[in-house]
Amino acid sequence: MAKKVKISLQEITEDSLSDILSLEVAALQQNLLTNNAKSIAQAHFSRYSWMRAIYADGIPVGFVLLYLDPDKPHYEIWRFMIDKDFQGNGYGKAAMEMIIDFLKDLPDCREIYLSYVPKKGNSSWFFKALGFVDTGEFHGNEKEMRLELL
Repeated sequence: MAKKVKISLQEITEDSLSDILSLEVAALQQNLLTNNAKSIAQAHFSRYSWMRAIYADGIPVGFVLLYLDPDKPHYEIWRFMIDKDFQGNGYGKAAMEMIIDFLKDLPDCREIYLSYVPKKGNSSWFFKALGFVDTGEFHGNEKEMRLELL
């Protein structure tokens, strides 16, 4: 029987920054997602950003960046990644479920949005398995998805 892994979302600190910057997606995904260095830099200049490192049993395995504007009735998963060496282990699903639960508890959160680049290697299948649906809207070259909360 597989060991149950503890997933946690932790603040990125001066001590953990280097580990988070070294995380990378698989080669096929490289052109589909902004790297963590750029995401962290952008987060520092957005007043509505919320970012965390994703850990599995104390090992950094991913990164999430949320856009939390309290004046909107929805929130956005701006960036989400799991390192290439840790994909396929259920860490992404467990982390996304944790993120969705976190967002559900925020004031007036009725919908969660995210987007993906609709090219080979994208993660739309992963998000659809979690209940997200395509809205038909595009933001630049990214296709929007929405999870409606009840």
